Amino acid sequence: MYHSVWPDARAQPDPYRVTVSVDRLRRQLRWLRRRGLRGVSAGELLRAARAGRAAGLVGLTFDDGYRDFLDHALPLLREHGCTATVFVLPGRLGGDNAWDAEGPRKPLLTADGIRAVAAAGMEIGSHGLTHVSLPELVARGDHAALRREVADSRALLRELTGREVTGFCYPYGAVDPASVAAVRDAGYDYACAVDPGPLADVHALPRVHVGEADTGPRLRAKRLLHPLRRRKVTPR
Repeated sequence: MYHSVWPDARAQPDPYRVTVSVDRLRRQLRWLRRRGLRGVSAGELLRAARAGRAAGLVGLTFDDGYRDFLDHALPLLREHGCTATVFVLPGRLGGDNAWDAEGPRKPLLTADGIRAVAAAGMEIGSHGLTHVSLPELVARGDHAALRREVADSRALLRELTGREVTGFCYPYGAVDPASVAAVRDAGYDYACAVDPGPLADVHALPRVHVGEADTGPRLRAKRLLHPLRRRKVTPR
């Protein structure tokens, strides 16, 4: 689970630890490739798992749809023969990460940027319409807002890219049974969370955060600990 990629992560104060430097991402991708692993989109990973062909594949996801994906992450992914899923916000096209009150303002992809990412072979998924917590909408009983964030965002991205949108990512990684049900009912094939606990399923996939501090030894430790700390999901 990645977010933002910047030439020098230290140049941007980042209390949320969502920024990885270009050099660090290059080293992380090189680490994967040297071990016979290849980064692919979440959708491709799940299709391969269903067919029994997932050995050697690692799902790479980039949340929030930052413009810097197009400028800095995409060239590195192509250089290393990898793809990824980019979860974007069609309700904030060309805006910024206003939800991060204490972090630096980071511009988001425009409609043209999203189309360029898709044309480059990356998977586009929905991160909701505007990056709001789905369980909070459920708690308020705001079913219309929940539908907009889940179903309407998918329809908008399908219209924008001309492609089917099969993946969703829960903002903040926040999930509850009603949110998972809403995503499933909207027709998504899968959805990504962070640590969904007993809700772990193909519509609440656990992921591991990757940041600037993750050197080779840390990546190895995270890879080894992941199946021990999170419930295994078997794609159907």
